[in-house]
Amino acid sequence: MKITVVGAGYVGLSNAVLLARHNDVTVLDVSNERVAAVNEGRSPVVDPELEEHLAAGGLALRATRSRREAYADATFVIVATPTNYDPETNGFDTSTVERVTAEALAANPAATVVVKSTVPVGYTNTLRERHPGASILFSPEFLREGRALHDNLYPSRIVVGSDTEPGRLFAKLLVQAALADDVPVLFTGSTEAEAIKLFANTYLALRVAYFNELDTYAAMHGLETRQVIEGVGLDPRIGTHYNNPSFGYGGYCLPKDTKQLQANYRQVPQNLISAIVEANTTRKEFIAEDVLRREPRVVGIYRLTMKAGSDNFRESAVQGVMKRIKARGVKVIVFEPELDQKRFFGSKVVRDLDEFKQKADVIIANRRTDVLDDVAEKVYTRDVYGRD
Repeated sequence: MKITVVGAGYVGLSNAVLLARHNDVTVLDVSNERVAAVNEGRSPVVDPELEEHLAAGGLALRATRSRREAYADATFVIVATPTNYDPETNGFDTSTVERVTAEALAANPAATVVVKSTVPVGYTNTLRERHPGASILFSPEFLREGRALHDNLYPSRIVVGSDTEPGRLFAKLLVQAALADDVPVLFTGSTEAEAIKLFANTYLALRVAYFNELDTYAAMHGLETRQVIEGVGLDPRIGTHYNNPSFGYGGYCLPKDTKQLQANYRQVPQNLISAIVEANTTRKEFIAEDVLRREPRVVGIYRLTMKAGSDNFRESAVQGVMKRIKARGVKVIVFEPELDQKRFFGSKVVRDLDEFKQKADVIIANRRTDVLDDVAEKVYTRDVYGRD
């Protein structure tokens, strides 16, 4: 079966590699670099399983920038383009999803368009109204950055927002490609599937915010955070997962998905959803103030990435902390091997780790790392468990 995946990021590429184990898959992307990387068996994103599977070969997978080549004869066109949150419109920017859907159906009206991009609740129905008679369905992703292919090979569940023949066929393809046994498959309405995605990510953001606020309380009252977390988490109804304090939730998904869900609540009574969004801002403010209480002359930011094992800077919480510290007139330097430029938001990027350690009075690290053990007295982190 011929399948086209539009977008070679975490979502698109992990789906492409997954499905290319049993199908003929074409990846369509606008970037020459990403297309070349995929065709050379290299992953353009940091993900160990993606890198391993691409390097090993044996996949019916190719990448192209040609829309004509990509859409011709495809049974499914999977849309995995970014939908960033736009604060001016108070919602996701779905323009790429709309454009790709229109292009794909114009080139191949018989194709089923599967939207994997995260969209507002109710969006797929609107898309269907714009393309009457077309086969369009929404199927959410539940992936971690840096482990996207692993989470597709061993999915917690498969959700397809269309209990139709194309929907059941698409679910069958995902089950066939997965390595896990007895994967739960749920067929829902498209709007329910969209809600599942946003509510799931907002719950994860809630857990992050909850344990961060627990840590804030412990820090301000001289309590041992780890002892409190372990005592709370041993209740099986709460559990010991997703409980490591951080500077806040960040990355591709949680910041934008929580804001979009908040926007979807525009005329619905709520307190909790808004509180989750606001809690992330409050946590960054606390971290910045806690660092400033040490009266540093130079603050070093060790890594800008959202988490260990990721190359993504977008919405990383440490950037919010950095901006607040700079706003108070304190000099900030950055150590980030993934950066090519000499300055980042006006702060010097120091490429030599020893020089970075020597110049900074306080080193902010969202997660502990043994490369900073020799300057442990300078390191500021809220990490309790040494993991994400």
